[in-house]
Amino acid sequence: MNTIELIGQVSEQHQLLAAVPSHIRPGLVKIILEVPDDIDGNEMANDWAKAVAHAWAADWSDPREDIYTLNDGKPVQ
Repeated sequence: MNTIELIGQVSEQHQLLAAVPSHIRPGLVKIILEVPDDIDGNEMANDWAKAVAHAWAADWSDPREDIYTLNDGKPVQ
């Protein structure tokens, strides 16, 4: 079993929201929550945003993703 650390968020409806790497196959996973005792919600949101930016940095900088130019398509009115 592999372990991957993710930063997630619990919604007002008590649902866990987290982005997982694209190589993870759909299916059941075991989730262990580490709940901070006294952390500011904004601090946790910033940590989550930083984690997502770090995890997706390679995808965003992949030149193969640059498939559109300003000459593609039609302008939106």
